[in-house]
Amino acid sequence: MIRQPAVAGSFYQADPIRLKHDLDQLLSSKIPPQKVKALIVPHAGYIYSGAVAGELFAGTQIPQTVVLLGPNHHGAGHDIAVTGADGWEMPFGTVPIAADLRDKLCAAVQGLVIDDRAHQLEHSLEVMLPFLQCRQPHLSIVPISLRSLRYEDAAQLGKSIAAVLQRQKQEVLLLASSDMNHFLDADTTQKLDSLAINEMTGYDPEGLYKTVMENRISMCGVLPAVVVMHAAKDLGAASCRLVRYAHSGMVNGDNNRVVGYAGLMID
Repeated sequence: MIRQPAVAGSFYQADPIRLKHDLDQLLSSKIPPQKVKALIVPHAGYIYSGAVAGELFAGTQIPQTVVLLGPNHHGAGHDIAVTGADGWEMPFGTVPIAADLRDKLCAAVQGLVIDDRAHQLEHSLEVMLPFLQCRQPHLSIVPISLRSLRYEDAAQLGKSIAAVLQRQKQEVLLLASSDMNHFLDADTTQKLDSLAINEMTGYDPEGLYKTVMENRISMCGVLPAVVVMHAAKDLGAASCRLVRYAHSGMVNGDNNRVVGYAGLMID
């Protein structure tokens, strides 16, 4: 089974030539890419968050296998759902699923089930793939969608994923997909986002979860971020660094109702 793209032509160009033109601009960087354990990347339309995502991807060495975790915006399917497809069709060609790693994760991680209902209409992981394909021509992926988890369950999920990856011979990059606060004015959004970013750069996943909940920050990918921070820590990461922050008002000029975007590297 091959999953068809859900947001090609809206969040990013469906035409591969136009898409490549956009990505060549977004991925331009004079800084040599570095090896990291994990990334936290925004997932809006490329016109809005593409510059933040592009700077992050351009500065990262992308291995052949990437485990992606993103929020389930539509609420369909299980709380922790991995695709059962053999590949995801994209404008640049089909991205194969790392089926062996997916099977190992399903066998070892409590609550992780194959369920494509969670992925059928979801954009949060799909929009990462053209960037990854440009940076790694031999890409294979394990896409995991998260819907509703307590902090304790998210922390355990991260530790369980790390335990599987520790036994892998090949290098694997972890990626959490998340936008920041949604649809408040720019000043309020930047203040709220800074609270969450401070918890991430302080490498405190529990603090991030509590800060988001207590301040009602509409960070849609807080669960993927918490999971990936825990997993990366068990894999040896000790720092989380903000690479770039922006919001939608910087693009469209409307500062009354913005979405925040933060790109972070974990190593």
